[in-house]
Amino acid sequence: MVFLVWLSAALASTAIAASIWALQMTSAVAAMSAKAVATGIAHRQQLAKAVAKTKAKARLRRAIVAVPIAGIGAIAYFEEQDFREWLEENPEGTRQAYACEVAALTAEVIDEVLQDLPEIARPAPETVLGYMPECE
Repeated sequence: MVFLVWLSAALASTAIAASIWALQMTSAVAAMSAKAVATGIAHRQQLAKAVAKTKAKARLRRAIVAVPIAGIGAIAYFEEQDFREWLEENPEGTRQAYACEVAALTAEVIDEVLQDLPEIARPAPETVLGYMPECE
């Protein structure tokens, strides 16, 4: 009889401890899930803001470049600014390496833009690639 009382008490205390542990783990998982969701939302907002800022810069550059005389100076200024930013990331870089990287990226963008044009208005790829500089 004593053994059964002891066994029942042991099982009851084990069940209570397991229930408390399960509640603690459930609350920890809920807190981590909420934090992950909040971090995801904040990241998406930061990404959307960065994309919007980049688009705004591009619109501003296009507007400034559209003005003939100011546009020439603006193009030179923006290119020099972009080169200096690139040079910070590539301290051993040269203007030729920068030009080649810009040309490669520009070729990709031009290819995407040309693919959006109707086929009848789309120039041949060789025509566009002929204007790209030779890079190593």
